[in-house]
Amino acid sequence: MPSAPTPAGAFSDSDSHGTVSWTDGEAIERRLWRAQAAPPRRVEIVDDRVKADHAFRLASEGVGLLWRGDYQNARQLLQALARRIDQKPRKPKAPPATLRDAFNAYRQAQAQRARTLGMVLIELDEAYRIALRRAPDVAEACLQTYGPATEPSIVSLRELLGLIGAYEWRKAGVEIAPLGARIHPHHGVFSPVRGEYIDLVANAPLPADTLAFDIGTGTGVLAALLAKRGVARVVATEIAPRALACARDNVARLGLTERVDVVETDLFPDGQAPLIVCNPPWLPGRPSSPLESAIYDPDSRMLKGFLAGLAAHLAPQGEGWLILSDFAEHLGLRTRAELLAWVDAAGLRVLARSQIRPRHPRASDRNDPLHAARRDEMTSLWRLAAKV
Repeated sequence: MPSAPTPAGAFSDSDSHGTVSWTDGEAIERRLWRAQAAPPRRVEIVDDRVKADHAFRLASEGVGLLWRGDYQNARQLLQALARRIDQKPRKPKAPPATLRDAFNAYRQAQAQRARTLGMVLIELDEAYRIALRRAPDVAEACLQTYGPATEPSIVSLRELLGLIGAYEWRKAGVEIAPLGARIHPHHGVFSPVRGEYIDLVANAPLPADTLAFDIGTGTGVLAALLAKRGVARVVATEIAPRALACARDNVARLGLTERVDVVETDLFPDGQAPLIVCNPPWLPGRPSSPLESAIYDPDSRMLKGFLAGLAAHLAPQGEGWLILSDFAEHLGLRTRAELLAWVDAAGLRVLARSQIRPRHPRASDRNDPLHAARRDEMTSLWRLAAKV
């Protein structure tokens, strides 16, 4: 990228009402802030002449870099910042004492990485157009994510690229072999790319084929799979607006609207069912984005809530299927004894458990800081029933 002195740009505090502001010459500019993270408190206007090292220093300090140059050069700058973040330190740190320490360090590093890379900013006009050289048409991707535009806005380039990628995923879909069809994830809804948990649900013996509840359906993949397996009616619950829209879209695409009801509620719908399925977030912790809500569950709220309410919503001789990885156990974030104590306290008993080893690439990546935990991880389907 060409380098030269950074153009004159001024700074301003962003307010706390979802906007970001800066000065351009003598004018104060203010735009709607669309990124998921909090807006930067300072903004500097930069273009193709900015040096990557200078940009990295500013971004590391939390200064937003409002890009006014060539769009493709902005992408190159983002890559240059990522390379600087990922460089190994000259003085190696002492290895973490435990896997839990390694996990906490990993989370902190990922959060800092996301904050720094999120400082490269792009302006969208009132029709989601980017007024930069060689900028792509992102209007449809933004429309599907944000809804109709009403005013100009600012977005993190990193988030915008993720949004564009999610839009392409949504168009193409993800092939689900046991379903014999594709699931189309929306932006901010976790994609069903880890197929092992789907295989567990596809192969477990059905206790009944009349009615099932799918708790926290996400994309709707498990609800659709249960219908595919012959369950006459499935009630899929969800509370996140994006996931609700996603699940309803997938149910309609698959022609299952007469058999699968997607309802907005926290955990259980009204009534009882002979089969209740739940694939809650697998790790206790606070998510940093809507997408991470499918991975991190603060204080295991959803897991505990599912177990606590399951017996009351199971029909006589019914089963609850809990799909859960033991990754948290290997990291020291939860013990097997704690999980079984929650099951017992909820008036439940374990009928059986089937398990499968993850197939994703990171499970065999020895360079992953959490490799020891990933190597031993197993995903299980716990078949639960109310105590007699």
